[in-house]
Amino acid sequence: MLKYTEDHEWLELEGDVATVGITAHATELLGDIVFVQLPEIGAKLEKGDGAAVVESVKAASDVYAPLAGEVVEINQAIVDDPATVNVDPQGKGWFFKLRLADVKAMDGLMDEAAYMKHIE
Repeated sequence: MLKYTEDHEWLELEGDVATVGITAHATELLGDIVFVQLPEIGAKLEKGDGAAVVESVKAASDVYAPLAGEVVEINQAIVDDPATVNVDPQGKGWFFKLRLADVKAMDGLMDEAAYMKHIE
């Protein structure tokens, strides 16, 4: 099940590890993404911490940690080819995987219907 943040990140939980990326709506706002900087594996993040940086032809933008946890994997493919995020933001364009400090914190995020209403 996907969950969403007000900052246009999505999360998909598998066990206690959430895959994190930015939504298709975020990529539309940003335009063509030309650079991605990801967090270090092992980085401990608190909810709201700047976790990654995305630069597009329009702007640079932070990607925030949607919940507290430890970065256990990054998607090097989007560093090598940032356009992947535009093409498949909620698939191959994922950013990092976060081992959550508290899995129940996912309950506080928006489901897809709430996110769609948020971006109207």
